[in-house]
Amino acid sequence: MKKIEIFGDDYCKECEKSRTACRGIVLHENKILMSYESVTDQWMIPGGGIEEGEDERDCCAREIEEETGIRVEPIECVLQIDEYYGNVKWVNKYFLCKFVGKTEMKLTEAEKEVGMEPRWALLEDIVRIFSKHEDYKESNAFKQGMYYREYLALEQLRQAIDWKQKGVHDERNNTAE
Repeated sequence: MKKIEIFGDDYCKECEKSRTACRGIVLHENKILMSYESVTDQWMIPGGGIEEGEDERDCCAREIEEETGIRVEPIECVLQIDEYYGNVKWVNKYFLCKFVGKTEMKLTEAEKEVGMEPRWALLEDIVRIFSKHEDYKESNAFKQGMYYREYLALEQLRQAIDWKQKGVHDERNNTAE
């Protein structure tokens, strides 16, 4: 598994807190699953924080199911991005996931307020959106940092992974192209 570190301008060199999140890369019918906030016009790779006593794979599957209504099987953790801002270390673990089916979304009130919805998009389109992370440097530091992280993640994955060899492709279409 590859690791990347990102240091924010405000990093104070001592971490008093740490939070780990698990995110899922889900490819289905040649598109990638994304979470989209319609109120804030913000995209992200679905996932979220590990609950106490929870396994990383279980966290990844639960968070994707809650945010998107898509059931997945996490296959492999292929990337970890550690971010350091202020006195907090944010750990993001990216799993390749196999599409299993659909279920009911279970959004939090905060997710409902921002209009979170699942969207399937072409990988190239999402990489292009995240590649504009510098556009938000002055206006929205949170969005700029998140888009930079997601951009790095998708670029690493796009370069390193042959989706079909990893078994992440649509099970209904098992023919090689």
